[in-house]
Amino acid sequence: MTKLLGISGSLRRGSHNSALLRAATRLMPVEATLEVASIRGIPLYDYDVEVQGLPAAVSQLKEAIAAADGVLLVTPEYNNSIPGVFKNAIDWLSRPSADVKRVFGGRPFALIGASQGAFGTTLSQAAWLPVLRTLGTQAWWGGRLLVPRAASVFDESGALKDASVEDQLRQFLAGYVSFVRSSVRSGR
Repeated sequence: MTKLLGISGSLRRGSHNSALLRAATRLMPVEATLEVASIRGIPLYDYDVEVQGLPAAVSQLKEAIAAADGVLLVTPEYNNSIPGVFKNAIDWLSRPSADVKRVFGGRPFALIGASQGAFGTTLSQAAWLPVLRTLGTQAWWGGRLLVPRAASVFDESGALKDASVEDQLRQFLAGYVSFVRSSVRSGR
């Protein structure tokens, strides 16, 4: 069984990115699961807090990532880049630096995202690339999912209603899971 962890970079209750992540959980290939994790409760990074001990929300998310075969980041795009709250969470997860290899090193990561704009999350996903490289992840480049005009893709309850996007998401997940499985077999 291939075990993925999905993290939405939005805290908003009605987030289209969280809705996209929920849709992904039901479209997973056979013999694969996608557990949803949250960045809610992670405080702003502060070294003075770090030296007193990692906050519980950070420690729990780090362990969830370390236990997963791969991680799917579902990123909004704010001001043409990574949302601050999402980057802050990753910054916390990279502390202490001695833990980076255990949590991120060689682990397969993939990016998807939805936005209100016409270009999806193109710039946000591009902004994640140097971060993922710095952390030593094994980023998957075999597929891309950028969901533009997200308000028209989801219904009022947050359910995915666009069959084309659903098909794209299903294909993306199949490709990513295949990549994760080959990474795990090769010993990552």
